[in-house]
Amino acid sequence: MSSLVVKLGGHTLDSLDPKAQVLVDLASDVAALRAAGTDVVIVHGGGPQIAQLLSNVGLESRFHEGLRITDPTTMGYVAMALSLVNLHVVAALNQAGLQSIGLSGADGSVLRSASLGEPWDRAGSAPKVQGDVVEALWKDGFTPVMSSVALDANGELLNCNADSVAGAVAGALGASSLVLLSDIDQLRADPDDADSSLASVTSAAVRALIDSGAARDGMRPKMTAALDALASGAKRIVMANGTRPHALRDALTSSIPTTEVVR
Repeated sequence: MSSLVVKLGGHTLDSLDPKAQVLVDLASDVAALRAAGTDVVIVHGGGPQIAQLLSNVGLESRFHEGLRITDPTTMGYVAMALSLVNLHVVAALNQAGLQSIGLSGADGSVLRSASLGEPWDRAGSAPKVQGDVVEALWKDGFTPVMSSVALDANGELLNCNADSVAGAVAGALGASSLVLLSDIDQLRADPDDADSSLASVTSAAVRALIDSGAARDGMRPKMTAALDALASGAKRIVMANGTRPHALRDALTSSIPTTEVVR
């Protein structure tokens, strides 16, 4: 049995309506994969929803090296926003006929992490993953939908980057593929030059892009997660634009622009 980790981020989740095309297409694509014998786990972020909630309560969104600075007050709002996103994604997938179930890293202690320290505070490093929780849900016929909240050694909540979580989950499960769906088509050698898009890139080249700053902002943790997943046992890493119709299906068959990270 093959396994697949799908990460939803960026503006793929701008609409959480059960009839949102992104979610309807995702449910259809995952159902087809399940029918073909592939187990799927979905990991999501919620950047737009977190930013909106923080704005509503008068708090500023702050980032460093592409990661959200998360003081204890902000952590509470992050957990609230991600819980709401999780509920809506699960509801939409179930409405579309896919038997799914939501969880955070606190459920079954599936995600354990540690603070990155200053200046990130309650932002967590790539978590350790309790893979048997996911596998038990697969065995019972569910598609898990996981938010990126983790627990630290004291049982306190941590805000982990969703790309980092997806990479850690893919590595822990030895996933056949990790598909990173955001709102951009491909990695660029020069982030300001659309003509520098890369269809395939080696791990060494990715490290160089990170070190040079070319993989910047949200692309930095995404590419770091890709490297971690490959190093930990994932077989294939693909990045694609999740706002395209049937993005998951077409990313796996390279029918749309993608970037594949190879060893």
